[in-house]
Amino acid sequence: MRLDTILGTQYPFIQGGMANIATGEFAAAVSNAGALGLIGAGGMDAETLRSHIRRCRQLTDKPFGVNIMLMNPAAPEMAKIVVEEQVAVVTTGAGNPGAYVPMWKEAGIKVFPVVAATVLARRLAGLGVDGVIAEGTESGGHVGEMTTMALVPQVVDAMKEFGIPVIAAGGIADGRQLAAAFALGAVGVQLGTCLLASTECPIHENYKQALLAAKDSDTVVTGRNGGTPVRVLKNKMTRAYLSREKAGADKMELEQFTLGSLRRAVFEGDTETGSLMAGQVAGMLREVRPLADIFEDLWRGCGDTVARLDSQVRE
Repeated sequence: MRLDTILGTQYPFIQGGMANIATGEFAAAVSNAGALGLIGAGGMDAETLRSHIRRCRQLTDKPFGVNIMLMNPAAPEMAKIVVEEQVAVVTTGAGNPGAYVPMWKEAGIKVFPVVAATVLARRLAGLGVDGVIAEGTESGGHVGEMTTMALVPQVVDAMKEFGIPVIAAGGIADGRQLAAAFALGAVGVQLGTCLLASTECPIHENYKQALLAAKDSDTVVTGRNGGTPVRVLKNKMTRAYLSREKAGADKMELEQFTLGSLRRAVFEGDTETGSLMAGQVAGMLREVRPLADIFEDLWRGCGDTVARLDSQVRE
């Protein structure tokens, strides 16, 4: 069963729960354009999340969801709020959602944890989750080590015995990559970086222009030594961070480079010391377009790719 059938959306796409970016208004815009919009609770407290859920519901009658970063101190309260507010879907990251899944499932919420390795997917399979999002290291923000191409088919194989569908994430910005995700066994995809270059995305214009100017090798991962790897666009901040990281700086010193850096990028347009989270597909972005156009091109491009491959195989 494809993801759009599972979720009741037009397209088999989930929008990534990007902290400080995925507001209630943006999630509603994504849902109205045919995908599943997510409110990113990562940069919120519990009551702020509630207000974004209510704002989203005012702006769309389509399904939408919430992404909860489980390392957030407010996660236990947020877990209850999504039940109280009758949210349709919850995705999770940075931890094991096992303590909350029974409550969510009793409320009829579909649960999709993000995983970066098969070992975590197996651990979650017995909890009754509705699917897993296998996210490769090509993605923006917090990343694992495995690439999407290697990760997705292994997670798909691991989940077959449980009957759990897999959503692919990381490195997907056009129809060829969407077709590849289906070929690897995914039922749909999660999108992030390509949606930053949308008309509706609330990030600062400077951030969008930095994405459009990016080339294929213009992202870098900071924080590997400290166990908190994050993929961002290269800038003055990342160069200083990596220099100090290489020199053996401790975690507290390194945190000073990134303290408030995402907010500076998103709200102030600081492209020098801000954290411009982006995946490796940033080099494929050429223009700022409406979400509806991005989704339509992805879907049409996927169909064109499949038809071309079918023709080649039959030759």
